[in-house]
Amino acid sequence: MVPFLRILGIETSCDETAAAVVERDAEGHSNVLSDVVLSQLDEHSAYGGVVPEIAARAHVEALDELIEEALKRANVSLDDVDAIAATSGPGLIGGLLVGLMTGKAIARAAGKPLYAINHLEGHALTARLTDGLSFPYLMLLVSGGHTQLILVRGVGQYERWGTTIDDALGEAFDKTAKLLGLPYPGGPAVERMAQAGNPDRFDFPRPLVGEARLDFSFSGLKTAVRQAAQDIAPLSDQDVADICASFQKAVSRTLKDRIGRGLKRFKTEFPATFPATGEKPALVVAGGVAANLELRGTLQALCDKNGFRFVAPPLRLCTDNAVMIAWAGLERMATGAAPDALDVQPRSRWPLDSNAETLIGFGKRGAKA
Repeated sequence: MVPFLRILGIETSCDETAAAVVERDAEGHSNVLSDVVLSQLDEHSAYGGVVPEIAARAHVEALDELIEEALKRANVSLDDVDAIAATSGPGLIGGLLVGLMTGKAIARAAGKPLYAINHLEGHALTARLTDGLSFPYLMLLVSGGHTQLILVRGVGQYERWGTTIDDALGEAFDKTAKLLGLPYPGGPAVERMAQAGNPDRFDFPRPLVGEARLDFSFSGLKTAVRQAAQDIAPLSDQDVADICASFQKAVSRTLKDRIGRGLKRFKTEFPATFPATGEKPALVVAGGVAANLELRGTLQALCDKNGFRFVAPPLRLCTDNAVMIAWAGLERMATGAAPDALDVQPRSRWPLDSNAETLIGFGKRGAKA
C-alpha cells in the first residue's frame, strides 16, 4: 500500500510565482494544506504581454518568502515534508531556472528527494486531485501556449490526439484583445466585452471544422478578426463588443466540432471500460482559457449530449499554481517513480507525448508541442 505522503510544490514557469503544500493518503485522497500564488499582472500589463526577464527577476524576489508562507500556512516545517516538487518545463527558461534551482537547493539542504515536474502533467492530473477521476480520460488543454487534446492513460502515460497547427487559443484571445485596444490579459477582457455584443454580426471562420483530424487552427480566425476591424475602423465600443462576441462564438463552434469528434473516438477506443464500472467517461478542461464561462458551457452541453462527465477544476487551479505541481509529484511517488537527480536541467520545451509528430516546429530546444 502507498504510504501517506506530503510534498512542497514550486511553480515559476511563466508569470505566477507559487508554492503549496499538498498531502496524499494511502487511498489516494488529497488534502491541500496551503496554496500561495503571487501574480505578476501589474508588472507585465504595461507591455501587453509577459516580459521574460521581468518575470524571472520577480520570481527571484518573491519565491523564498512564498515558500516560507506556504510552510507557515500549512503549519509544517521542511522536516515534515517527504519531497520537493518543482516545475522543470515547459515555460520561460529564466523562470524555470529560478524555481528548479530553488527546489534543488532545498532538497539538498533538507535531504529530501526532488521531483522535476512537467507543468503540463500538473494540469493533466489536477482533476484526480479535485474529482478523484479514474484513468483513462480525455483532457483539453487550452492556455496561452498550448491547445491540445490529450488521452490520459495513467501517470506518465499521455497520448496526443490533437494539437494546434499554428496559434494556441490563449494566444488568439490575447492578440485579438491587443488588436481591439483591450487590456492585458486578453482572455478575460474579450469575454467581458462579448457579454454586451452581438455574436451574429460577424461570420468568422471555424478553422478545420468538419475535418476528421482532431487538430486545431486559430491563425485564420485571428486574421479574419483583424480584417473585420480594419474594414469598419474607427471602432465604437459596440463594434468592439460585437467583434468579441462573434470571435468567441466562432471559437465555441470550433471547439464543439473538434472535441465532439474526440469524444466519439474515445467511446470507440474504450467501449467497455466504463459501462462495467458504472462511471461515465470524462472530459477534463485545463489551462487558463478554461476560465472562459461560454466555452465551459459549450463543453458541458457537448458532454451531456454524448454521455460524458465534464470536469473543470476550480478556476484557481486552471491557471498556473503550485498545488498541481505538488500533486503531480505525489502521483509520481505513489507509482514508485524514482526521484530526479540534482543535476536535472530545465526544459523550455517538453511535450507530454514525446512520440507525437511535431506540427509547429522542432529546434535545438526540442519539439514545440
